[in-house]
Amino acid sequence: MIDIESRTDHLEKLLGDPWDARNPAGFAAAVAADEREETAAAAEDALDDFGLHAEFVPTALGGRLARVDHMVELMRSVYRRDPALGLGRAGQLLATVNVWTAGSPEQRRAAADLLLDNRRIAAAFHELAHGNDIAANAFAARRVDDGLRLSGRKESIANLDRADALVVLARTGETDGPRSRSQLFLTADRLDPARVRRLPRFRSVGMRGVRLGGIAVDGLHVPGSVLLGAEGTGVDTAARAFQVTRMAMPAMTTALLDTALRVTLHHTRRRMLYGREAAAIPVVRTALAETFADLLVCEALSRAATRALQLRPESGSVHAPAVKYLVAGVLTDAVERLSTVMGSEFYRRDGEHAVFQKLARDVKPVAFGHIARAACLSALLPQLPGLLGRSRRDPSPAPDALFGAETELPAFDPTVLRSVSGGRDCLAASLGTVLDAELPAAVRPLAEDHVRAFAALTEAGTSLRPRQLAIDAEVPVRRLAARYTVALAAAACLGVQRTAADGDFLARPEWLVAALTRLSALDRPSGAQLPAGVEDALIEELTDRDDRHLSFGLSARAYA
Repeated sequence: MIDIESRTDHLEKLLGDPWDARNPAGFAAAVAADEREETAAAAEDALDDFGLHAEFVPTALGGRLARVDHMVELMRSVYRRDPALGLGRAGQLLATVNVWTAGSPEQRRAAADLLLDNRRIAAAFHELAHGNDIAANAFAARRVDDGLRLSGRKESIANLDRADALVVLARTGETDGPRSRSQLFLTADRLDPARVRRLPRFRSVGMRGVRLGGIAVDGLHVPGSVLLGAEGTGVDTAARAFQVTRMAMPAMTTALLDTALRVTLHHTRRRMLYGREAAAIPVVRTALAETFADLLVCEALSRAATRALQLRPESGSVHAPAVKYLVAGVLTDAVERLSTVMGSEFYRRDGEHAVFQKLARDVKPVAFGHIARAACLSALLPQLPGLLGRSRRDPSPAPDALFGAETELPAFDPTVLRSVSGGRDCLAASLGTVLDAELPAAVRPLAEDHVRAFAALTEAGTSLRPRQLAIDAEVPVRRLAARYTVALAAAACLGVQRTAADGDFLARPEWLVAALTRLSALDRPSGAQLPAGVEDALIEELTDRDDRHLSFGLSARAYA
């Protein structure tokens, strides 16, 4: 199998330089297509030429999905050019991870063959009336003598009009609750047009190139063999399978912030104000440095969590909502901060920097698409007492393989994922040990602050009672779950710095000081500013990477 670096380089070359206005897969083409509520046709063709959907198919089925973190890194090449293009393609994973998790050998083979042939599979889970509460879905699949009869509506299905198959969540039981829902794998030839009516497309403010459609089904007959897994296991399958997508898709979206930061840097380095570059103005420098630190925080947590899916899969039910909650929030706030730096240029829908206004709209759905950030805290809360209690009783270092630039991982196997962690979280448990290691002098006080904050969190969290952890939990209780995500990110950043190679920027203390300072600010919005020397180091690294056409994330890899 071609290694990830070669694959990513090949994809970068196929898509070309996004800044080249003549590139039909570049920023200008993406903005023009967005005005038409489409994605650029040349970019779509390039992805098909590359065989992108093979990245979502496990290697055992002939695809290239051996590691989730590698898939994420490759998809950042797509997201950095057009997040709608990236989301439209990553939607295949949203559907098929359920097939890889619970499907029969025949269903897995059929899904793999579709993707390897550049065709698409869409996920039909959510209903507008029920939002993120998929266990309340009304779309029904009733047993009849020779199969199932389907009735109901699914109003918001990404790229439905291009899909050759659907993964559908349906009510198969007579009572309410998760055990009354099942998943179905339906190929397009089973969607009898006499029984399936296409609903008008939904128009959106952000991600306008993602085509949102729906179906109304009235008495469609399908064979019982379309059931994906055992009847009544649909919600459990989704709870396990979506651990992959709730980490991977926000992690891919960090490339949106990479581009937003790059556009802002280009603009401020070329714009003269008050006799100097705008980028040299203190408030602008601070915004650029803080955003760079935020990007590194998001990628550190994402790297550790996606690798844990294969190293410590029992932690997935914790890391998935934590990544979605923290990363989506940081990305949204960071783009908003950059928009104030862009000033009037932020509004332009033409010119060299027109892609920024598209990114500012495209980042919004990251906070609520697939699952809302508020629902992520609700998913964390019931697990919190066990997690905090175990971390206090049994602190232990996290595996180095979660953090370093490259390492070997066990084979990707979504069937081993669990609905709940049982209190096991290798990242949180490592916070109790970080002060035992040698830390740079500038880092230690900040690390001590985060360790103390986590100790206080464990004291507050282990006294919680089940009645306090329900969906209607009080705001102070929900804030405990939010603080837990900060602790995970701090542990991830400390691990990345500890395992970085000598001479690497990530081995230096400055970025870690910035990362831990920024994470403290999530708990205290008026938190400390970055020290001047730290800010200088981040700006120097940022501009150097920009000049050398390297990504701003952890990998600092070459861009086309």
